[in-house]
Amino acid sequence: MKERLIEVKNPHGLHARPAALFVQKAASHPGKVLIGKGEKEGDAKSILTVMSLGIEPGETIRLRAEGEKEQAEALLDALQAIAQDQTI
Repeated sequence: MKERLIEVKNPHGLHARPAALFVQKAASHPGKVLIGKGEKEGDAKSILTVMSLGIEPGETIRLRAEGEKEQAEALLDALQAIAQDQTI
């Protein structure tokens, strides 16, 4: 399982539209995708899980993705881009 720590730079954190885009992208991956903040961790394919973490701008989140190395890395790159996009 590939893991990455990401600083959220979106000015709204992962709320509403950014969270929906994030979950949509995670759901496109065939393997397990987890998101964590602090001690909490859950399914990154679930909008309820992502929203319940209350991820604010400047916070660091942990992402983990199962699957082939290239696929998992590509997914983590895409999720990082969403979390750091300041225009969404």
